Amino acid sequence: MSQKQMKEAFVSNHNGTSVLEVTEGLCLPALCILGRGLLIILSQHLRSSHTWRTPFFIDFAFIIVPVVTTLTIFSSFVLLEYLAVIIFGAGLFYQIYCRRTCYARMPIKKIHEKFLKVSLESEHIPAISCFRVINSAFTAVAILAVDFPLFPRRFAKTELYGTGAMDFGVGGFVFGTAMVCPEVRRKYTKGSRFYYLIRSLYSVWPLVFLGMGRLVIIKSIDYQEHLTEYGVHWNFFFTLIFVKLITSLLLIIFPLNKSWIVAVSITVLYQLALDFTPLKRLILYGTDGSGTRVGLLNANREGIISTLGYVAIHMAGVQTGSYVLKKRSHIKDWIKAAYLILLTAIVLFIFLYIIQVNVEVASRRMANLAFCIWIVASCLILLSSLLLGDIILSFAKFLVKGAAVPCSWKLTQSPATDKKHSESLVSEPEGKKPTLCLITAINRNQLIFFLLSNVTTGLINLSVDTLHSSNLWAFFVLNLYMFTNCLIMYVLHLQDKTIKYW
Repeated sequence: MSQKQMKEAFVSNHNGTSVLEVTEGLCLPALCILGRGLLIILSQHLRSSHTWRTPFFIDFAFIIVPVVTTLTIFSSFVLLEYLAVIIFGAGLFYQIYCRRTCYARMPIKKIHEKFLKVSLESEHIPAISCFRVINSAFTAVAILAVDFPLFPRRFAKTELYGTGAMDFGVGGFVFGTAMVCPEVRRKYTKGSRFYYLIRSLYSVWPLVFLGMGRLVIIKSIDYQEHLTEYGVHWNFFFTLIFVKLITSLLLIIFPLNKSWIVAVSITVLYQLALDFTPLKRLILYGTDGSGTRVGLLNANREGIISTLGYVAIHMAGVQTGSYVLKKRSHIKDWIKAAYLILLTAIVLFIFLYIIQVNVEVASRRMANLAFCIWIVASCLILLSSLLLGDIILSFAKFLVKGAAVPCSWKLTQSPATDKKHSESLVSEPEGKKPTLCLITAINRNQLIFFLLSNVTTGLINLSVDTLHSSNLWAFFVLNLYMFTNCLIMYVLHLQDKTIKYW
């Protein structure tokens, strides 16, 4: 076998892992982000001074390193990671509570009552930014780590059925993008529907360029590919293009608050088509039943047909985004919202179990009903974890005068709260300079981060024998790779640069 064939075989024919293990790995960064916020508050309380480098290294250590270790050396010890992070966070919170500068002599019950009356400045929801960055970090680490023996094969993309950690990447990206799409943000409120459709069509031209560029480069250098992922010519960018175009049309026809009905309808009808028509056989074996790749449809059947599943995931993300971005005034309203999202995720996981037992197991290759439910449920449980973590972090900020944490809610004074402590709630001056925050930096240029990760992954694969690399060397390369990509995004952010051509 050639080196290319060996690498293709190394990432193919895998059956994934359990839904629980993937969920555990996904939600760990939410705890780490909470721990990072508590550490920042405590360091401010202790009057620790630092330059721009310190916030970067703190963010990298708490956000990126746990993702790398969870997908590699600590993949079998995730529960121990949870325990360590919980103990560390509890210790930080205890120190903050003991050193609190607000309500120092007030019992905890009274403090809690006052906290529930505090308002939040919720123009931007930090949990959504964190969600998008966590998904980007997982994807960036996984696309390179999968080529090393250090990466557990159960986390690789599944061949036909199953749930691997890498299977979450595209679905999570689609869901995260949908939560902040122009329709949810009411960006196109003026003009006719025809004008809105033209704007949507125009917005996909960079994706066309990127998709065609990736196709040409991959074919010209004979780079290894996982053929059954999308097909011969199809790739992630082409899926995004068609998802964007189809959902734009759907959101012209259907009201925004009915997106969940559209999502359910598409997935159910699609699953019925898989079960009762030759569609499933077409995806798996082509038009002649022998796995042919002759003709455009046969060559790219997985990518073309699975787009329907990603359209449903996008519509579910639109519904979630419109709910989360709804105006809420008090902390208690956000607590209710977080619990409702968590409850919805639990219900979806129950449905997932029923469907996988009685209908069909999740399949990334087909993006079937079980796959769509799994993606949406996983996204919702991660989002609810981030919301609950930010609420806990807000309580910690509530206890320390002038405490400020980048990419977290700003507390504002509620009329029902004592005016005596109003200064402590609103004194979070950030000025006009970019905040020293890796989360904000990656979220600001998320597509560039993804492209940079793909380019550096290709360069490393062309220059390093990944198949025969030791675990120590692989772990070093992965951390250096992520450090370089994150530092570039951080410098762009410090220079106040947003790379966008549409």
